[in-house]
Amino acid sequence: MATRVTVIAYIFAKTGEEQRVRAALLNLVEKTRKEKGCLNYDLHESTNDARHFVMYENWESDADLDAHSKSPHLREFGKSMAPFLERPTEVTKWTMLSNPAN
Repeated sequence: MATRVTVIAYIFAKTGEEQRVRAALLNLVEKTRKEKGCLNYDLHESTNDARHFVMYENWESDADLDAHSKSPHLREFGKSMAPFLERPTEVTKWTMLSNPAN
């Protein structure tokens, strides 16, 4: 049985590049939500600092997450946005221990 996977990614835009990074992330959301195994792919922005974003993702399986990591749109985001990010994206992977709310 496949285990669902949660990813939390922290993205930090350079000062003055918030709008550019936000727009690229929203485009990434639109494309990623169509991928096989994507349960949710939700973008959040810090209420304290508009340069800081968090992507909260849930995937049906590690295989689906792996396919996402190789997707053209994610690779393009990484290449095109690197100059506008304060530092590399910090990606953490989690397993849900509680039952989903639904």
